[in-house]
Amino acid sequence: MRIRTFQIALVFALTTTSSAPLQAGKVYKHVDENGVTHYSDRPPAGKAPELVETLHYRAESQQFVTLRLDGSGESRRALAFNRLHGPVEVELVFSSARNIIADPALPLTQVIPGQRETELAQFHVGGGSNGGDFELGMTGVPGDPQAQPQDVAYALPVSPGSGWRIDQGFDGAFSHHDEQARYAIDINVDEGEPVLAARGGLVMQVEDDFEGAGLDMEKYATRANYVRILHDDGSMAVYAHLQTDSMLVRAGQRVSVGQAIAHAGNTGYSTGPHLHFAIQVNAGMALKSIPFRMSDPAGGELKLSR
Repeated sequence: MRIRTFQIALVFALTTTSSAPLQAGKVYKHVDENGVTHYSDRPPAGKAPELVETLHYRAESQQFVTLRLDGSGESRRALAFNRLHGPVEVELVFSSARNIIADPALPLTQVIPGQRETELAQFHVGGGSNGGDFELGMTGVPGDPQAQPQDVAYALPVSPGSGWRIDQGFDGAFSHHDEQARYAIDINVDEGEPVLAARGGLVMQVEDDFEGAGLDMEKYATRANYVRILHDDGSMAVYAHLQTDSMLVRAGQRVSVGQAIAHAGNTGYSTGPHLHFAIQVNAGMALKSIPFRMSDPAGGELKLSR
């Protein structure tokens, strides 16, 4: 099961005239001989190019972080808003730039706390009077790369009496071969069985919009319903392939170990009902699963590797 990260593209032009607020698409602004300001989706006839400001803004829809530009005249600032209830690391880069100075210089990475908007950089026109333009690219990954996961024995995330079994463990040959899932386990359990928090923490992210399952990687790899729970040590538990409309918790809610958070399902890249469980960290702009221990309800610890 692959967790979706995100990418954003922003295109913007800075000129030496004053600026209008950002709008979607392309907008032309000019002031006529009577001092009246006009906006149009077409360049005004008979106006010298240096007297017309062209704004071109494009932002792809994103799941958990938004990027916007603010400011006027010859300067702008880029601000990113983290919609999750936990930290996100973003990387901001120039896709292209003409006569633009960034402060601080790009590329840059920064961690944005949950539910917070943060200024990433400011942009100014360089020397000369021809204005400038630039395109920004931003990617983001949940989690703080400075997290220090502790050695914790996690509880079984399903009821001991649910008839569960582990069908795929660490390095599972079927689907546990990328960094996000290498140290994940798949617990076979009937659809609708309660999924329990294996450790207490803060509900960081809830995805409950997807229906259907199959083995078409392109179609289903990022279409599993899941809950992401942030732990006090910065690690994150992912509970995936959950039943549609079965969430029992909301983002921003604190949960305790053993608390029911959703119901098992069969959504996304999946062959049948099961729970995909992994502990992940941000390894520096990349989600990475890490080994963990899990208690056996009968005593001792479960064998999670192949």
